Amino acid sequence: MERGLSMSRHLAALLIGFALLLPVAASAVTEEDFQVKDTQSLINLCTAPQSDPLYGEAINFCHGYLVGAVHYDRTTSAPLFCPPDPPPSRNDAIERFITWAKAHPQYMKEVPVETEFRFLTETWPCK
Repeated sequence: MERGLSMSRHLAALLIGFALLLPVAASAVTEEDFQVKDTQSLINLCTAPQSDPLYGEAINFCHGYLVGAVHYDRTTSAPLFCPPDPPPSRNDAIERFITWAKAHPQYMKEVPVETEFRFLTETWPCK
């Protein structure tokens, strides 16, 4: 019985320790990320976990930022990239951007729109 009680206390202590870490782990997005000073901030917003208190704001900001830049490019006389026909869905294109950005950490300190267009021109170049 004493061994079982000792294991129960050990397990309880581990669970309490884990619970104390949850608020730190669950809040990956910061208010500063919304200033999008660099690509890492944008990626933080785009990959916010659903448990983050700022999840909705972060995902909406991510999508708005990325889609807005694409819309701006579509209004220029010489678009920088040429997506396939039919184009990928918005969610698919954003997921591809996130994967690409994570694979290119050297761009994480760049201005996010520059990194986005680097991805777009590399992924869908105009021929």
